[in-house]
Amino acid sequence: MTFQDTRHPDPSLFIKGATGDWEIVIGMEVHAQVASDAKLFSGASTEFGGAPNDHVSLVDAAMPGMLPVINMECVRQAVRTGLGLKAEINKKSVFDRKNYFYPDLPQGYQISQYKSPVVGEGSVHLDREDGSAVEIGIERLHLEQDAGKSLHDQHPSMSFVDLNRSGVALMEIVSKPDIRSADEARAFLTKLRAILRYLGTCDGNMEEGSMRADVNVSVRRPGEEFGTRCEIKNVNSIRFAGMAVDYEARRQIGILEDGGTIDQETRLFDAKTGHTRSMRSKEEAHDYRYFPDPDLLPLEFDQAFVDAIASDLPELPDEKRARLVSDFGLKPDDADILVLDKAVADYFEAVAAGRDARVAANWVINELLGALNRADTAIEDSPISPDQLGGLIDLIADGTVSGKIAKDVFDILMTEGGDARSIVEARGLKQVTDLGAIEKAVDDVLAANPDKVAEVREKPKMAGWFVGQVMKATGGKANPQAVNDILKQKLGLD
Repeated sequence: MTFQDTRHPDPSLFIKGATGDWEIVIGMEVHAQVASDAKLFSGASTEFGGAPNDHVSLVDAAMPGMLPVINMECVRQAVRTGLGLKAEINKKSVFDRKNYFYPDLPQGYQISQYKSPVVGEGSVHLDREDGSAVEIGIERLHLEQDAGKSLHDQHPSMSFVDLNRSGVALMEIVSKPDIRSADEARAFLTKLRAILRYLGTCDGNMEEGSMRADVNVSVRRPGEEFGTRCEIKNVNSIRFAGMAVDYEARRQIGILEDGGTIDQETRLFDAKTGHTRSMRSKEEAHDYRYFPDPDLLPLEFDQAFVDAIASDLPELPDEKRARLVSDFGLKPDDADILVLDKAVADYFEAVAAGRDARVAANWVINELLGALNRADTAIEDSPISPDQLGGLIDLIADGTVSGKIAKDVFDILMTEGGDARSIVEARGLKQVTDLGAIEKAVDDVLAANPDKVAEVREKPKMAGWFVGQVMKATGGKANPQAVNDILKQKLGLD
């Protein structure tokens, strides 16, 4: 496949070598398992984790006389994904036989799509940290069947084969070579996974292998032709993809600066060492002997089929981000965090309903997601529901608790559950709003620190220290605004 260079050089992304600047050029081939209960050409289950060879039909095992039958749900999911990628939908496509031998590919060929894929060119929009944006082109999306899995640790002298994955539907999403850094590679995979999850076409679970990437890396002097690429196969982590790009780019730069040449080859990434290593050489021309599969007619559908799928598309990450910024008044950085996971975005919107959206975002991002990350818990399994967190935010808004006490209540909700208002009532955590009581606490702190009282007129910023002391003396229950007002009056800082 020949690609055109469509992206202008960006000096901020160049790598400094011993002999000058280098530019990384990256393309991705992402294999995403289609969310479907049945396989692409058989009715066998796609459930993960079954006993070896439990989910295998006679078609998957390539028994003589068994013919494939297309699963139209997989076609719908592919078209749905194409629409989510703003891509061209090809209403006529062809399934081909891609001939190569693997011990866990019982047919001796893979049913895939070659010259006529179901989805054509599209794009993925990335927002960069500096506020700029970049479009990563999508060359194509085609449907194909997965192979099985070889098991090499079951017997001292033999390998076994598990065909549970054989025939599972994959969408191979091929990017254009528009990615120019490890950060962009991570951002692209993160965004693509978010789009697939919003659409419900792939669960994006890289640990289970339902989404994995082949990462093609080359380097060149800025403005020159594409260099020789190396393909890093089956990267199963977004973090590992970035590490693989970093290492591979520097490896290639080192070879070229020493006067060597890059061999086109397939490599593997070793997560333990952070290095890539050679797997096999890869010549430019592949003799896969593609030809249309004689057991499958060309796949054809009409515009009404596409329109029906388009009418049911959900709000996607880019549109949701724009709405959170415009309608909710969120900072773009906060919106970016919230929309990457649909479940997080849905949780936030439930919390923010009828409340200050910025306050809700702060609690979801900084408190909830932080706590869930430390507990290695997904948002779907959060011990605090949106109603519970919203109730806690209401207590801050109506002055029942201070921000400090609210964090204590949050910790109780995380570990014990319950209702925020009931917890505050039962444990006597209500905010002190009695101005007389607050004034007495202020007087006590000032009397105990006459030296600092003398200094504060020279250094007004020291007033913050007094606020902290008063809050400490009241167990964090004093109304912070009242403390500030009384302190300013007493210290003559108005």
